[in-house]
Parts: sequence; structure tokens; C-alpha cells
Amino acid sequence: MPRFAQNAAMDSLPAAMEQALALARRAIALSEPNPRVGCVLVSADGSRVLGAGHTQPAGQAHAEIMALRDALSRGEDVRGATAYVTLEPCAHHGRTGPCCDALAAAGIGRVVASLTDPNPLVAGQGFARLRAAGVTVEVGPGAEEARALNIGFFSRMVRKTPWVRMKVAASLDGLTALPDGSSQWITSEAARADGHAWRARAGAVLTGIGTVLEDNPRLDVRLVSTPRQPALVVVDSRLQTPTDAALFQPGRPVLIYGAEDKPAAIAALRARGAEVVLLPGPGGKVDLAALLADLGRREVNELHVEAGYKLNGSLVREGLVDEFLVYLAPKLLGQGQGLANFGPLASLAEALELEFTSVERVGPDLRVLATVKGRSPM
Repeated sequence: MPRFAQNAAMDSLPAAMEQALALARRAIALSEPNPRVGCVLVSADGSRVLGAGHTQPAGQAHAEIMALRDALSRGEDVRGATAYVTLEPCAHHGRTGPCCDALAAAGIGRVVASLTDPNPLVAGQGFARLRAAGVTVEVGPGAEEARALNIGFFSRMVRKTPWVRMKVAASLDGLTALPDGSSQWITSEAARADGHAWRARAGAVLTGIGTVLEDNPRLDVRLVSTPRQPALVVVDSRLQTPTDAALFQPGRPVLIYGAEDKPAAIAALRARGAEVVLLPGPGGKVDLAALLADLGRREVNELHVEAGYKLNGSLVREGLVDEFLVYLAPKLLGQGQGLANFGPLASLAEALELEFTSVERVGPDLRVLATVKGRSPM
């Protein structure tokens, strides 16, 4: 899975919280749409780890329950122990029962959590119930890392839309394809494998009909192991997706968003297992903002965009992109297609300002992560 830069604050974390965060990272691509959470139970004197676990697939045990089960399997007594957990224990009956009640019932004496759960069904209630049961609660250690791990979950809970991450593979002069559209391969095999790891962590991968017709991509996760394939979302205003497109794979959810009501095309696509949603917007195009809202309702936390410069440009122009994942190859192409077609801008003051959050070498290429300046789901 992708590595995420740790800052100096990580150096001062309790070892048990560092372990809990490492466990939370193991829930990437596994726990969707639930948050990625790790939990470590430490003896009252702080000398031993009694149990540990991370969130399982939706409908299965949360991190706290896994840690309690682990302690039980070891024959450990958790009464008076400290639970280090990367998110507030849940306080509601969803697919599973409240974790705060399970911790209290087990006799946990202290809970150290990184963050308050942004889910309105929790939002401090888990902490309140723990304190009411006599459990000491501390909040804060590991907050930055825990939030980064769950940026999509926070986005969906707070903004009601996914965190939109646009992936681009480009030459050093910012071109993603030659003038005739040739683009395979600008970046290295190592960069492509890393890109698949980022696909795997997303709830859905989004592309446009132009990419489908020109490249006939699968846009699945093949180059890294994954417990599940993310859903595929196609922006297809005129419903031109071929029914024999490579994107149709057994068991993989496919959502096609259109703007024109074409009963025959809709019936054919539905017969291939796709769900077709009509969201007409201005100019006969799909309403992209409404699309994001719909994906939020469908519990997509992170949306991974791999599209052409036209759809990329539309998403940028409408202010719908939160983060850019850009792989830069040590090549110059001179002329060709850019990463996003928007503008023209009247002045440099109108430029979309970004903040670099990570720059790392991946094989011979550079991987640059940049967030839109000031963009946060909090």
C-alpha cells in the first residue's frame, strides 16, 4: 500500500499508539466504507500488550472488538487496561454494536484516542458514555496521522461528498499524452504499481467516456494485492459506453452517469450489470457536483479520478478536486495533451493554488501529492 510521510510529532507518540496507527493502515482497502481504525490494549502498568486489532470489512468487527478478542485468545485479563485507539469508539447500533459499551463492559480503565468520530451518530457520544462508565478518556495523540488515513471518511461525514483525488501520469513538462493520444507508457512500471495501490484504497475509480472509447481500460487493481475491487464510475453524458467494454467485470459494481435519457442504451447497459443514473446539468453534460453528492450517499469515502484532460479540466474548473496525485517521468514530450484543460485565466492571480504534502521517488519517477490550498473536510 502507499506510504504516507510521518512528521516529527510521530516521534513523541506512545509506542502503543504508533502500533495502533500501523494497524489502522492495514485496514486500507479492507474496511470501506467504515473508517480505518487500529486498537491496542496495554496492561495497567504499561508493561505489556494484551491484545490488538484493526477494523474488518463492513458488517464485521471493529478494531476495539478485534483487540478484545485477541486478548481473550491470549488468556489476558483486560480489567484496568488502557485502550489506544485511532478514532473514538462508536456509540451507535449500525452494522455492529457500540464499541464504547464493549470496552466499558470489559473493564477497560482508560481510553486514549486520536480523534473524535465525525459521524453525527457518534460525535463525542462514545467518549461521553465511556466517562459515564468511569473510564478515563484522553484525546489527541496521533490525530494528524489518523485524520490523513481517514480523509475520505471525514469528507463524507462533514461535507457529504467523497475526497476527490486526481491521479495523473505526466512528463516533466506536464504532458500526459502525445498529440495523437498515445500515453502508454510515460511513467515506469514502479509508478504504475504504486498507482494501483492508490486505486485500491479508493471506494470508487472515476473515468470519462473519452478514456473508455479511446483506451478501453479495465481500471481495476491488478499490480498489487487487494481484498476487493473498487467500484467503477463512468461519466458518460450521451450513454456511449460499449456493452463489450473491458471495464465490465464479474462482481464489480459499475455506475454510469448520463445526461440524456436513452431507453435502449440504458436497458443494454443495465443488462450488462451497470447501474445507470441520469444527472443532467448545463450544456447537456452530467452535473458533476450532483454526481459527487450521489457518491457520498452511496458511502464512497475516497474517489480516485483517472480521466483525460477534458474531464479533468471540468472537475478542476468546478472546484471539485481536493488533491492531486501526480507521477512525473524524467522525460520531455514537447507537444501533446496536458493534465487538465481549463481556463484560459485572465491573470496569474486566478491560478489554482496547491500545497505540496509529499514528494517521493518511485522508481525513476517522482510522485507528488498536492492538496488544493485551504481544502479540508474539517
